[in-house]
Amino acid sequence: MTPEQLRVFVTVAEMEHVTHAAHKLNMTQSTASAAIAALEGRHGVKLFDRIGRGIVLTEEGRAFLPEARAVLARIAEAEAMLAETRGLERGHIRMVASQTIAGYWLPPHIAAFRKARPGIAVTLEIGNTQEAAAKIREGALDLALVEGEIDDPKLERRRIGADELVLVSASPTPARLDPADLCAADWVLREEGSGTRSSAEAALAPHGLTVAQMRAPLVLPSNEAVLSAVEAGAGMTILSAHVVARSLRIGTLHRWPLALPPRPFYVLRHREHHVSHAARAFLDRLAQAHSARGQPD
Repeated sequence: MTPEQLRVFVTVAEMEHVTHAAHKLNMTQSTASAAIAALEGRHGVKLFDRIGRGIVLTEEGRAFLPEARAVLARIAEAEAMLAETRGLERGHIRMVASQTIAGYWLPPHIAAFRKARPGIAVTLEIGNTQEAAAKIREGALDLALVEGEIDDPKLERRRIGADELVLVSASPTPARLDPADLCAADWVLREEGSGTRSSAEAALAPHGLTVAQMRAPLVLPSNEAVLSAVEAGAGMTILSAHVVARSLRIGTLHRWPLALPPRPFYVLRHREHHVSHAARAFLDRLAQAHSARGQPD
């Protein structure tokens, strides 16, 4: 049973004439008759009685008509949905982002996109960089936005922003940094697999400090937990400037004089998976914002 056969059946039933129905459907009379014959033959029923030059529905035909109309209506709805999706009137983007991006950087971009495209729903999950990459690798979600370095041939990676990292502690900081201060300090770090953790390790390496050399650093699973612990005097940490901005402003944290390189933000997608019109539109918006800020790729 094909949509064309259903359209022929419904049109013939409404017009009670095969030739007139064929003309309305822009097909030959023989094509219309063949469609009706195929339905009747395949399912072993008689849908029309021929009376003179016209035809009328049989009892089986009358019972089948509302069902055929319902199926055609659902097909029309499905076609309209695809057209609306193509035109960005409808759609759904499923994303995952690492904590810093999801909590601070991404929400304004989502809000601006939703204002421009209110018919597109956005679902956002949160996980560290490794968890986010795993969800894209598995095909569970459309896009991942991360700050950690990911090198996976299955994933396409594009830079879409950058972040400033800062070294902070609750105690007042010296005017000049002595590398010995880093070795002697207590540290509070994010968990392994976190982009913030890997960025902090990379920033400390040129100063001769590794996690293995730290005195049993306190490891916590979120930016907020690290922030609270450092404000309480548990040690120093390296966090995003977005995360510590308020604490620096009100004086619960102090910034150490350590220049750290900017940390890039990346969007990941699976190379072999289709990119929906909605996801592509969101990526284009991020790219335009990135370009407007004059940040190199």
